[in-house]
Amino acid sequence: MNDNLSNDMLVGAKAIADFTGFGTRTVYHLAATGSLPTFKVGDLVCARKTKLIDFIEALEARAA
Repeated sequence: MNDNLSNDMLVGAKAIADFTGFGTRTVYHLAATGSLPTFKVGDLVCARKTKLIDFIEALEARAA
């Protein structure tokens, strides 16, 4: 895995929760409903930091 990809990758709901500030259960719920830009690798929920930042910025823009 190249450095850019490994630096952009979050593996596991806890890592995603720590990055976003959401609770772990919220991450699982949003991932299951397709509301959070995540993907599965086996049983693990994974996400790219850049996609999560875009997602949060879109939420902020809609709220403004």
